[in-house]
Amino acid sequence: MNTTYARLELLRTTRDFVSMFFVAILPAFFFIIFGAAQDFGDERFGNGNVTMYIMVSMAAYGAVTATTGIGGMAAVERMQGWGRQLGLTPMGDGHYIAIKALVSVAIATVPVALIYALGYFTGADGTWQAWLLSAIVVVAGATLFALWGLAFGLAFRSEAAVSAASGSIVILAFLGNIFFPLSGTLLTFAKLTPLYGYAGLARYPITEGELANQGTGPTEHDALWVPLLNVGVWTLILAVIAVWLVRRSRGRQ
Repeated sequence: MNTTYARLELLRTTRDFVSMFFVAILPAFFFIIFGAAQDFGDERFGNGNVTMYIMVSMAAYGAVTATTGIGGMAAVERMQGWGRQLGLTPMGDGHYIAIKALVSVAIATVPVALIYALGYFTGADGTWQAWLLSAIVVVAGATLFALWGLAFGLAFRSEAAVSAASGSIVILAFLGNIFFPLSGTLLTFAKLTPLYGYAGLARYPITEGELANQGTGPTEHDALWVPLLNVGVWTLILAVIAVWLVRRSRGRQ
């Protein structure tokens, strides 16, 4: 039962062309435009080059878009009656959540695989450790944002809320130092946003904490604890919000 349901969920998600476009094709396009097509892509940066730095950033953006959407739809499905249908089967809540988590990880690997493949053939260069560790962190860390989508779905109970959650990732990506290097006050604010720590950890095997800039000032550096603390705090915040929203929704029933 669980294997069959996981397969059907995976097929259903991958057949949604609009969702897969925003999850995989759009981030890949961003990588080509902002990374592979730029003359400065071959410049060395830490344990890789600039093209690899941008490759990891765009892969992270795509992976987070995937897990946010799946987390949000999981909440909406449960509240719109799908939970009662599943209650007629031997599948419990734990299995349902586990399957959704598995599907979210599987879908998150799609943009990562596509963008890393494009990077390999368009000049991304780095140590094998940087390639491997960054890919692992991008996929594993993206699961945090299933909680982001879950919170939106539980709070607003509609598919429009899921679209809003996925759309908010674009804003968070700008604020989280993913699309272009920030500095000054914007950088200080960025360190408080949820995507900053995740992206910083994903790029850490390349940068070792060195922050990219636009050549307008001295290079800044983040100790490893900075992105780790950001991820830890946001995981706790989103988990608490999700639990509170689940209890509130049960109270309304």
